[in-house]
Amino acid sequence: MFRSSHWLILAVLSLSVCVCAADQNNKTDANTTCNFDPNRQLAVDYQKVEVGHGKKGSGEAVSFGKVWAPGGKPLTLFANTPISVGGTNIPDGAYTMFLIPQEEKPWTLIISRSTDTSGMYDHSKDLARVPMEFGVLSQTEPEFVAYFAHVAPNQCNLRLDLRKTRAWVDFRR
Repeated sequence: MFRSSHWLILAVLSLSVCVCAADQNNKTDANTTCNFDPNRQLAVDYQKVEVGHGKKGSGEAVSFGKVWAPGGKPLTLFANTPISVGGTNIPDGAYTMFLIPQEEKPWTLIISRSTDTSGMYDHSKDLARVPMEFGVLSQTEPEFVAYFAHVAPNQCNLRLDLRKTRAWVDFRR
């Protein structure tokens, strides 16, 4: 009996480790950069997360129409040059960004003065709320993904893909 209980405890511990490791694999640190020139860049760090449809075990549920920090952590923007987003001038520095995703209509990008990456949103720290362009992808994207597209010498747009949705906004130097 003593030996059987050891095997049972070992099996439960092994299963717990596997479940924890699987949960950590659903979130991956990622980043994207926009290089205006060799000395002027933007960088965004974010959590690349699997997104589900609200079912347990199928990835992170997305609350459409509400402030969202993918993976429980806001996107972090680093700019070493002044930029403009949606008509708002933003000095060089570090910021956090939150999203208000919509399933079939334009999203909102919130740029916050806060650099707290705990995932807590404080609307009093909003620097800008920028409406994003919206489009439909031909294929479903199983993970939330962010990347910059360099579209002109002093312009990049940040593209955010989620399921069959793409939202984007221009960052100008």
